[in-house]
Amino acid sequence: MDISALSMALSQINVRQEASISVMKKSMDQVESNGESVIKMLEQSVQPHLGGSIDLKG
Repeated sequence: MDISALSMALSQINVRQEASISVMKKSMDQVESNGESVIKMLEQSVQPHLGGSIDLKG
């Protein structure tokens, strides 16, 4: 077996793996950012004064 060919193949595999990990990290950061945005929107939409009392006229 050719040592140089094996070395190049392993190097290419390593580069692909590092690229995949980098893309996955960016995706995870984006998901985290989106989650924080959703939490902020939910916190802003909370209206504590609603639902505390019922007006009844009869």
